[in-house]
Amino acid sequence: MIVIADRGEVAKGSAEIFFRKVKFWKEDGQEEAPPVFNADGVNYFHVKVVGLLFVATTRVNVSPSLVLELLQRIARVIKDYLGVLSEDSLRKNFVLVYELLDEVIDFGYVQTTSTEVLKSYVFNEPIVVDAARLQPLGPAAIFMQGTKRMPGTAVTKSVVANEPGGRKREEIFVDIIEKISVTFSSSGYILTSEIDGTIQMKSYLSGNPEIRLALNEDLSIGRGGGTIYDYRSSSGSGAVILDDCNFHESVRLDSFDMDRTLSLVPPDGEFPVMNYRMTQEFKPPFRINCLIEEAGQLKAEVIIKVRAEFPSNITANTIAVQMPLPKYTTRASFELEPGAVGQRTDFKEANKKLEWGLKKIVGGSEHTLRAKLTFSQESHANLTKEAGPVSMTFTIPMYNVSRLQVKYLQIAKKSSSYNPYRWVRYVTQANSYVARI
Repeated sequence: MIVIADRGEVAKGSAEIFFRKVKFWKEDGQEEAPPVFNADGVNYFHVKVVGLLFVATTRVNVSPSLVLELLQRIARVIKDYLGVLSEDSLRKNFVLVYELLDEVIDFGYVQTTSTEVLKSYVFNEPIVVDAARLQPLGPAAIFMQGTKRMPGTAVTKSVVANEPGGRKREEIFVDIIEKISVTFSSSGYILTSEIDGTIQMKSYLSGNPEIRLALNEDLSIGRGGGTIYDYRSSSGSGAVILDDCNFHESVRLDSFDMDRTLSLVPPDGEFPVMNYRMTQEFKPPFRINCLIEEAGQLKAEVIIKVRAEFPSNITANTIAVQMPLPKYTTRASFELEPGAVGQRTDFKEANKKLEWGLKKIVGGSEHTLRAKLTFSQESHANLTKEAGPVSMTFTIPMYNVSRLQVKYLQIAKKSSSYNPYRWVRYVTQANSYVARI
């Protein structure tokens, strides 16, 4: 946990107060504390990055979104320097992290969050954490270059540390990460759908050569441009229409309108090349069907079906399905389909929630969960009004629903033998994936 309080206006015990508040947060049945809360006149802001809490405190009324964005950027700068964010790496590099924070924030005022600029002021090299001690990464961490594969641990190198032997592997990593929000009606129709996407880049190229990154030629920006996106087509045809987008300050858009090519000289560290948003209707990766009905006195049955709508060569990972149950539910017994592997079920009695976890789902497959509920009293209302909605989280590697693609990544050549590695990864994650019942 890193606590930032730079003006001396907050008591020294604020870290302990924050930790206790977050650990024992049980207000209104919430499992986790909100990102912003007030305690004893002190405003606490926090973000969670790979299991670590980054916290800022102040007594002043400041913009929450500004502070939360600052915390995310501080986490990114520390990751750029240390290579990997973990409790072990922070403990070993405490002096370096303290020095970084001292340069980023001066008496409560932000100076810079650019790794490129900080390299001129912070010269200490990090103590590198052994990659073998890192937690194993899932399939979503795999990068691709044609048919070649590269594990995500490749991006755990520091952008400032020198490698053993003085040699530096010339490579660049590009992430296309999409977080999708979908709301289904009780009859399965899509009520709302939105994609929040970003193209992230991390460069280990020496000399900062110019890069040209080409996107889909049929890409349109603004709802007035182009044809309606045909999400039903399985062949991948149909224009990609973004509602809006913004670019990193280093990106030049000289030829973007003509051939959808971005030119840039990548700064040190990880940075977002482009952020975009899309509300055009798209084919959701999963369909959720849920039914709850009475099954006798003080009993009910829940049936949840999840169907993967993506191709069979794609596999989704770390799927979690949750459903709030009526408050008078006392017990739940579960029945999985025959031969089910890598699935777990649980009934959280404290907050009356049904939980169903699946290790992976292959495209085109369907999975069903049946739950028998026992109540402590009779239901005097419609069960569907007292239960649900069903929510779902997941990660789908090497798949994106918007069909935005990096067509090629061109790097300015220093010599005829210069041919750095180019790695691209697509990841789709659930932001808010909800089905009403």
